[in-house]
Amino acid sequence: MARVFKRKDRLSAMSEINITSLLDLVFCLLIIFMITTPLMEQTIPVNLPSQARNTSAEKNPKLKYVAVTFTKEGLYYIDKSPVTLEELQAKFKDFAAQPEPPALSIRGDASALYGAGMKVLDAAQKAGLTKLNFDTQVK
Repeated sequence: MARVFKRKDRLSAMSEINITSLLDLVFCLLIIFMITTPLMEQTIPVNLPSQARNTSAEKNPKLKYVAVTFTKEGLYYIDKSPVTLEELQAKFKDFAAQPEPPALSIRGDASALYGAGMKVLDAAQKAGLTKLNFDTQVK
């Protein structure tokens, strides 16, 4: 059926709605969100150290991970919540008391003091957490 651009009765209601441009916009937004969603990381921004040479170890998808971050200012975070060292030790004890304790994904700033990372490792060892993962830059 051919399109008619001249309507005989201009006062009558138009029964067709052209949604082609709306669909183009929706598909464009869908593609943008599909590309950018994996790139958004929900953690504290830190300057991670360079990538290690042995990159064969991958994260286990069945295991629950808890992000533990320490910054160059000496601040500690569990996921996105700031905690003190004492609260960090208490949280680690709570994690260790769970039937299936989560793995700790340790994220430390490359310019942070060595002692800040050792305090996190010491607290994990005292709590009895043995599953640790050290995050590095992805290249």
